[in-house]
Amino acid sequence: MSFPKIQFKVTENDKCPLFTFGDTFSVTGITIPMANDEVNTLFSTVIITSPLEKERCKILSSDLTKILIQYERAEKIPVCLVTCSGCTGSLRLEHCREDGIEDLEFDDESNPAELDSILPLLSDFPFFKSIHDKDIKKVTQHFKINKHKAGDIVIRMGSPGGNFFIIVKGSVNVINKVGISISTLKQGDVFGEMSLICNDPVSATIQVCDPAVILYIDRKNFLKILDQYPAIQLYFTRLMAKRLSQSNMIRAKDLTSGMIGNLAEIPPEALFQILNMNQKTGILTITELSKGKARFSFRQGSLIKAQYADISGEGAFYEILKEPEGRFRFTPGIPTEEFEIPEIGYFMKLLMEGMRRLDEGRSQKTN
Repeated sequence: MSFPKIQFKVTENDKCPLFTFGDTFSVTGITIPMANDEVNTLFSTVIITSPLEKERCKILSSDLTKILIQYERAEKIPVCLVTCSGCTGSLRLEHCREDGIEDLEFDDESNPAELDSILPLLSDFPFFKSIHDKDIKKVTQHFKINKHKAGDIVIRMGSPGGNFFIIVKGSVNVINKVGISISTLKQGDVFGEMSLICNDPVSATIQVCDPAVILYIDRKNFLKILDQYPAIQLYFTRLMAKRLSQSNMIRAKDLTSGMIGNLAEIPPEALFQILNMNQKTGILTITELSKGKARFSFRQGSLIKAQYADISGEGAFYEILKEPEGRFRFTPGIPTEEFEIPEIGYFMKLLMEGMRRLDEGRSQKTN
């Protein structure tokens, strides 16, 4: 007699080197009645199919076979914790009997069973740690779940904020307005909350890096649980404080140990103002420009040397303001011989004259 196909889905992973959350194992077999016609049966053949493109684990296969033999009917097989004897890793597996289920193929309209299957994992996420265990299931009922391929855009910069997201599996890149990845978010991380809390447009594009499973909740339900659970409000307060602190630390580090960036992100006039206002001493080098390389020396925020290709002094400063693209690096410190060099001119006067020339140039092109 054929035994119905059984699916075992990984719902928790603790340092297993082969498999990850959401991996599914298909198990089929044939049962043979005992000679004395007792009710008990025995599997004569068990076939276990590992997740696509992943090697077969003999130890785990043996454990699953033992579980199937131990229980007479699939309905009696419980959620089980399988600990592999070959290494220190362990997996928590949950079974189901729905034939043809593929690994984490969720629709937008996720049903409660799909969300229930990942509850053991969610309880360890920082967001859900803010909620009492007895309320986690109630909160997740407001969420839906989606699977994304690498390269998918989850939200795009500038769009109205509509959802709050939690990464269940995989990773995403946070991309700024010029297409540069500024950070990576992974399992348990969240995004989209600022646009909902502050009612602002999305501040960055989120693109899937590794195939990802992501929970999401719309604005209405997000605000509802935010109102019902004060602990979540505290979580977001701490999260925003942490992100602000990290941002300030990065800026402080940039201004003390040097700055690296792109003129497409920080235009020349803004870059020069930053160095002047923070009274920086060092050398600003700009490459990948239309006319070659540029070098500017600052002493306590004052511009003392300027060179762009074969143009020197004020002319180099005015010319660099026209450049829309290029990569820059600011290195603290100047050579001893530059300590006494007089400044090229009063900085704000230079900047105002440079911007006037820039505007004139743009007007002439328009006419």
